[in-house]
Amino acid sequence: MLLPTLTLGKTTTDETAAPAVILVLGDSLSASYGLDRESGWVSLLEERLRERGMVFRVVNASVSGDTTAGGLTRLGPLLQDHAPALVLIELGANDGLRGLGFEIIRNNLAQMIERSRASGSSVLLTGLRLPPNYGAAYTDGFQAVFREVAEAESVPLVPDLLAGVAENWDLMQADGLHPTAEAQPRILDNVWPVLEPLLESSR
Repeated sequence: MLLPTLTLGKTTTDETAAPAVILVLGDSLSASYGLDRESGWVSLLEERLRERGMVFRVVNASVSGDTTAGGLTRLGPLLQDHAPALVLIELGANDGLRGLGFEIIRNNLAQMIERSRASGSSVLLTGLRLPPNYGAAYTDGFQAVFREVAEAESVPLVPDLLAGVAENWDLMQADGLHPTAEAQPRILDNVWPVLEPLLESSR
């Protein structure tokens, strides 16, 4: 019996077809910093896909401490090696924590989106909110960068990856920057409503 393989754009009954790849290009928030990798939201995403019969291979290319510049540098080989159907970009937090200029962050994100599309990948962008001690002007401007890039590049956006998490100290590790294992399902729930339509549209 041939099993259907779900890909972005088509469903095939070719049992030899490789599953479509979801590439997660992120930083410590997606690399399960301080946690077992299996408890991170990206691993939970793999579980959810399996439970729902969605045949994808998830490649977690997240590196703790990475920036948008680092992601841009790493992206080319990842696209070549994995030929992802979808690239989920979760980068920018470390740029913001270092106080980098918005134009630098904006340009790096836009280039990652454009390079992903040029390789045939769809793109999902995730936004973030910085801690309030960076000041309202910078934190508001930082979060606006993700909205501006998503609108300019016409890509779906998760407005705030850590919504309902970062403001709850019980869900944050002692450093105040990284979520606990208990927070990971909530992070996935923040991503899923934006991600699911990209997957469901191909069924």
